[in-house]
Amino acid sequence: MSGSVLRIGVDGRAFSSPAGGVRRYVWELYRAMSRVEPSAELVAVGASDGDLPPGMRRRGALPFPTNLGWMAASIPLAVRGAGLSVYHAPAYTAPLWGVHPQVLTIHDVSYERRAEWNAYKDDRVRRLFYRRSALAADRIVTDSAFSREEITDAYGIPEDEIAVVPLAAAEVFTPGEFDKADLPAPPQQPYVLHVGDVHVRRNLTTALAAILASRRSDVRCAALSLVCAGIDRGSGTALAAQAQAAGDPAALRLLGPVSEDVLLNLYRGASLLAYPSRYEGFGLPILEAMQCGIPVIGARCASIPELVGDAGVLLDPLDVSAWHAAIVEVVTNHMRRAALSAASVARAAQFSWTRTATEMLSVFRDAAQPRTPSAEAS
Repeated sequence: MSGSVLRIGVDGRAFSSPAGGVRRYVWELYRAMSRVEPSAELVAVGASDGDLPPGMRRRGALPFPTNLGWMAASIPLAVRGAGLSVYHAPAYTAPLWGVHPQVLTIHDVSYERRAEWNAYKDDRVRRLFYRRSALAADRIVTDSAFSREEITDAYGIPEDEIAVVPLAAAEVFTPGEFDKADLPAPPQQPYVLHVGDVHVRRNLTTALAAILASRRSDVRCAALSLVCAGIDRGSGTALAAQAQAAGDPAALRLLGPVSEDVLLNLYRGASLLAYPSRYEGFGLPILEAMQCGIPVIGARCASIPELVGDAGVLLDPLDVSAWHAAIVEVVTNHMRRAALSAASVARAAQFSWTRTATEMLSVFRDAAQPRTPSAEAS
C-alpha cells in the first residue's frame, strides 16, 4: 500500500437506508473522509440514483429483493474487477464470499446480549447472518468501548482485534435561539427532550415518572413535559397510559419522527436532554444535544458515560427519585444549567467527524496491507 492510492468500496445502499442512524453514519463519515484524504478513491457499490457525498463514484450492482441476496450475489459480483484496496460493510452484515479485505462496522450487539429488548430477538436467520459476518470480517470497527466488550462477549472475538472509532454530531447542531414560529406545533417551555426511537430499552418510563413527580412537587415545574422525537416502536401507548393513570396526560408529548431542522430547534428549546436508556452502543443524540449546549441527564450504564464524561449528570437508570431531583435542579437552577451547558459544548468538541474519518482511514490502510504468512500466523 505504500505510495499507492487507497480505493475504498462501501455498500452504497446505506446512503439511502431507511435506518436513519446508518444513513447518518455513512453520509457523515464519507463526506469527512473525502476532506481528510482527497486522494482516496471512494466507491459506492450498488448505490441508488440518489445523491452521494462529494467525490464518491458509483459502481452498479444487480439488484436483489433481499439483503441476503445482495450479500450472497450482488455485491460479490459487483466488486469483481473493481480493484478495491478494502471493502467497508457499514452496518452488521457483509458479503458472504469473495470480498476481502473487508472491514465490518458493528454498532452494537443488543440483539445478542439483550435480545428481550430487540426487535430481532426471534429472527434466528438474521442473528446467524450477523454472527457469520462478524466472524468472517478481516477487521471489525465499533463505536464505543462498551460495544467492543459486548462484541467480545457475544462472538468471542478478542478485544484487541476490534477498533473503537467514536462517532460525532453533525456540524448543523449548534447553540441558538428557540424559534417557535419554525415549528408547526411547538411544545410549551420548559420541556425535557428525548430523541430516538421510543421502545422498551430506552426506559422512558423512568423519565416520565420523574417528570410527573416534578410537576406535582414544584410549582416551577408545573408545566414541565417530556417531549419525545422519534419513531414509536411499541412503547408509546404504555407511556401515554402511564401519564393518563397519573391523571396528567399533558406531561407527555409524542412527536414521532421529525426533520433535522425541527430537531435542531427542539434541542435549542429544551431545558435538558433525558437519556435513561439501559442499552446503547453509542447514543448519538447525547452529542447532538451537547453540541447545542443542552445539559444532559443520562443513565450510568452502557456507552452513555463514555459520551457524557463529567460534563453531564449520570444516574442509576431505574432510580426515579434521583431523576426527579436532578431534573428539578437543572430546570430551576439557572447557574447549574449554565454550567452544564458550557461543559456540554466543551465535551462535544472532543468528538468530530474529522476525527472519525481519520481513525477509520487508519483501519482501512491497515486492513489493506498485504499479510505475510508469518503475520497471519502470529
